[in-house]
Amino acid sequence: MAERKLHLGGRMRRLRRELGLNQAAMAAEIGISPSYLNHIERNQRPVTATVLLRLAEAYDVDLKSFAAEGGDAVGPAQLGEIFADPLFSDLAVPRYELVEIADNAPAAAEGIARLYAALGELRQRPAGESEENAALSPTKWVRDYIQSQRNHFPAIEEAAETLAGALGDPLAIAETLRRRLREAFGIDVRVVAPELIEGASQHYDIHRKRLLLSQLLRSESRTFALAYQLVLVEFRALLDRMVVSAAPPDAPTRRLLHMSLANYAAAAAMMPYQSFLEAAERHRYDLDRLCAEFGVSAEQAAHRLTTLNRAGARGVPFFMLRVDAAGNVSKRFAGESFPFSRFGGTCPRWNLHSAFQTPGRVVTQVVETPDGERYFTIGRTVSRAIRLDPAEDSQLAIGLGCDVRHAARIAYADGLDLAHPRVTPIGPACALCPRAGCPQRATAPVGRTLAVSELRKSVSPFPFV
Repeated sequence: MAERKLHLGGRMRRLRRELGLNQAAMAAEIGISPSYLNHIERNQRPVTATVLLRLAEAYDVDLKSFAAEGGDAVGPAQLGEIFADPLFSDLAVPRYELVEIADNAPAAAEGIARLYAALGELRQRPAGESEENAALSPTKWVRDYIQSQRNHFPAIEEAAETLAGALGDPLAIAETLRRRLREAFGIDVRVVAPELIEGASQHYDIHRKRLLLSQLLRSESRTFALAYQLVLVEFRALLDRMVVSAAPPDAPTRRLLHMSLANYAAAAAMMPYQSFLEAAERHRYDLDRLCAEFGVSAEQAAHRLTTLNRAGARGVPFFMLRVDAAGNVSKRFAGESFPFSRFGGTCPRWNLHSAFQTPGRVVTQVVETPDGERYFTIGRTVSRAIRLDPAEDSQLAIGLGCDVRHAARIAYADGLDLAHPRVTPIGPACALCPRAGCPQRATAPVGRTLAVSELRKSVSPFPFV
């Protein structure tokens, strides 16, 4: 079988523009002629293995992500999800056209995705509600922006490592954070009954310069709250510059992005990059060992693992999801490309949801996506940072995963035959999944012709052509 030629013109052009180079400068740096680079960018020549290796050497490019369909941008899978909508059912857009759009016009592909996301926001609005500011929601805008940066912010990492060096031992960091807030910024910290802050987990009284923390917060969450407040004042200028540079579309989005970057900085101060990476490699990504060494929660450690994308010092490129028992996705981050459903939920065959049946225990699985890519995944339950009503379930489930080629570096994969693993085929949300005959399909596939017959029943309630 002939190897697929890699026509990556759009990605080459985008990389060059991100680096601020013209064609002549990039061509000189990777040792090819400007005319050859021009042909590559116009998809008149495929990208050879030699050129890919030179890109990796010159710009520290992750080759798998760069050469993968879609990479960290909107790819054919995401476009296919959009064009599967009944709104476009009469168009029957073939996959090769989606590949051409993603490869040759990545900015246009991103524009299509943003318009479709805005359409989804409009569909969810109550009838008669004003359509003013009905574009992409702040949550989705911020999520997409963070993912466009591959969930890694070098400027924050550098500042946080300097701060962490001044704070000292991570297991004794809480008192150091409290003292720095008081001595450097005049901020007093008090732990109070939740009723005094109306059920919030924390509240900063800007007039009295008091940080009030709920008594219901666990110790690692209190430490995070202290770190969050400190970086808000310590890194104010840096965070403001980053928000301005990102150019959010409106005030609510600006505020949410600012808070998200501050959360990132707080985690980076509690788990400074180099020492956390070294510990992760030393403990082979065992979450419990990382929690013990840095005094953090399993969710905090898992989230931090998705950010280890520093040039020249990368960790295992994990992706992460957090879901509740009903399947709602409340977090979605990736250090490497993974075919998340951009507008839907998760596959029921992924055992992330089974973690609720064994609270506190780690469940593992090797999954295979419809394009044949395999991922090693880890699922476990975590508790919410705060629970106001003791009768309510506080459990969430987090899923971590990476390309199966990295699994040997992870303690949870010990004992698995990684050369011949038991593989579970999964897909995107059921309405978009191309897998026929799935016994757990919950809805008919969009854009497919059902093949229901009174003479025959399949294991799937929605057989299709």
